[in-house]
Amino acid sequence: MKRGALIFWMLYSLFFAVPFPMILYYSINNQDDINSLRDKNPWLALSLLVVSILLWCFLLMVFYRKWVLNVFVSKRNIEYLKQHGERREARILTATKLSKSNADYDTYELTLGFKNLVGTEIKQKSGVNDARPIERRFEVGKKVEILIDQEMKRIPYFILASTEATIHFSVVILRTLGWLLLLAAITGYYLYAYQSESQGMGWRFMSFGHPLIVCPLVLLSYKILVGLFSKLSGQADDAALIKFKGVQTTAKLINASQTGTYINEQPMILFDLEYTDDRQQKHRGNLKKIVNLLDLNMTKQEHIDIFYLKEKPERIAFASDLNEIS
Repeated sequence: MKRGALIFWMLYSLFFAVPFPMILYYSINNQDDINSLRDKNPWLALSLLVVSILLWCFLLMVFYRKWVLNVFVSKRNIEYLKQHGERREARILTATKLSKSNADYDTYELTLGFKNLVGTEIKQKSGVNDARPIERRFEVGKKVEILIDQEMKRIPYFILASTEATIHFSVVILRTLGWLLLLAAITGYYLYAYQSESQGMGWRFMSFGHPLIVCPLVLLSYKILVGLFSKLSGQADDAALIKFKGVQTTAKLINASQTGTYINEQPMILFDLEYTDDRQQKHRGNLKKIVNLLDLNMTKQEHIDIFYLKEKPERIAFASDLNEIS
């Protein structure tokens, strides 16, 4: 269900990023109006052309890194973890089977309980592919060994000790072909736009509203909006670091007030907290969080569980939010 909703919103967003600007542009502008091209500043048009090329180059680099390079980076990081990772014993708290009965191997979503890098008990979700289901290694109550990145600088931050990293080169080739197809489509659109719109006047048809400018800007704005929404929702940028290197404590809720910001009609609440670290030093801090209307009773609680970074106690996060990190 979640995957279907994600695909829908991706396609919905893609429509407004690529086809929609094209539909608007070509329905409004007259491509045969050569007089309007003569009046346009050629240097401005060339500047816009350069900006559009830079935007597309940046996007292509982002896509290539995400689709192709990250495969090799993840394999390298897993191999590093297997050699240098901090070993921990984890108990399987829940195990949900995700694969179908006729699948080549069983896929599970596990909830693991273990001590983080400073000895605090945490819960962490993890996916696993079981190529030997007959051994029934991933049942509730059983224990597995995990490896954690001590520096918390590499993704994934932790793996099962039994993890084996292999690269499916057929998948890498398909992703590379997809990237090359995207590159060809963008290049082809530049050629099409020049041949159909230049009217012998070069690149003067380039404008701020041209799809070659608007499309990459919209795609980049999506990336910015996702990051902004993560901040507004209260999820800390260093949430994983706080979870794996943090200490859990109970904070006293001093005050909870609305900030005036709403996301989907859900208010953002500013929580003023007071807590004591493991050295018996008192701290005051605040956290912003988008609170579901059904969970507004948390603003009336006297105490809330939080994590603070042992090295820098002023960096905090709600324990409930950290439990959702997968």
